[in-house]
Amino acid sequence: MKISSSEFDPSTATWHKSSYSGGDGGNCLEVADGRPGVVPVRDSKVPDGPALVFRTAAWSSFVANLKRT
Repeated sequence: MKISSSEFDPSTATWHKSSYSGGDGGNCLEVADGRPGVVPVRDSKVPDGPALVFRTAAWSSFVANLKRT
């Protein structure tokens, strides 16, 4: 899914780190809330790097599959 820069500006997003990430600065993902229909995801170690944007249904399916393992 391609999102134009006018639809999503990562610098204005409110990012949240997983509660499973711990405090050791390890490999973490952050997600941005409040974007209708999509879930932006980025690497917490590279906050100025690119963000991947997934359709909400695809992200929900991904997370549900992770919880089953």
